[in-house]
Amino acid sequence: MPIPMEDALDEQVATARSKAKLLRSPGRYLVLSALAGAFIGLGVVLMVSVSGPLSAAHSPWVKLVQGLVFGVALTLVIFAGGELATSNMMTMVQGAVRRALTPLAALFVIVGSFVGNLAGSVALGWLVHASGVLGVAPAPGTPAPGLAGLTGMLTAKMAESGEALFFRGVLCNFLVCLTVWMGMRTRSDAARIMLIFAGILAFVASGFEHVVANMTTFSLGLFEHVPGVTVGAFAHDLLFVGLGNLAGGGLLVGVAYAVAGRRGTPAAAEEHKPLVPALETV
Repeated sequence: MPIPMEDALDEQVATARSKAKLLRSPGRYLVLSALAGAFIGLGVVLMVSVSGPLSAAHSPWVKLVQGLVFGVALTLVIFAGGELATSNMMTMVQGAVRRALTPLAALFVIVGSFVGNLAGSVALGWLVHASGVLGVAPAPGTPAPGLAGLTGMLTAKMAESGEALFFRGVLCNFLVCLTVWMGMRTRSDAARIMLIFAGILAFVASGFEHVVANMTTFSLGLFEHVPGVTVGAFAHDLLFVGLGNLAGGGLLVGVAYAVAGRRGTPAAAEEHKPLVPALETV
């Protein structure tokens, strides 16, 4: 039976408060947010590597396989620990709506995790580039499927309008934050993992846009000299997808459940004993 919505919301509010306190140690916070960016980046590399040969063969199963494997990324963030901007967009908004912290404090956490995620993503992109794994070809003289898959992904992203990127970002973080929210309502780690893979499969296979995943995708594009990939194109994507993610996670999930999950009588979150361990670094 799921944990009551009110108790899950109390736990989220407590987590939002702890995140704001954690930001007072900027070095520690930068490390945790950079790790989260790198973990999501590992999911991108895995996705490109396993789906590249399928794309080269024009397989209809490309998106399904990409969605199935990308769940590894969020699993790493949740169980290893990391500060992920996209889930913070939900958690910090819930804390602000419940007046556990100021809107400015919530914004600082979201921006701080975004910056750290970007640093970790770029660093991971450079490491992958230096390793040369995406340039490995199955035979001499044949194209490398990993690099070809990355090129195809970036070409498609850069062809989209800002409006399309924004709404794909909305839908993406709607699903990602729902996944994290559902995870708060279960005591079972196995159930959480199943929920993660189901939610991530839905957003990846549907073609929605995740700003932290795109940080690694574009970083790899710059390091691998993918045609058309520029710092300007990178910034354009981060702007529209990031704003869409904020709307999807902050409004459609954060505000919605902050209102729907309120108790009948106002009470401070600390007055209610949490039923699940705080996901302080999700």
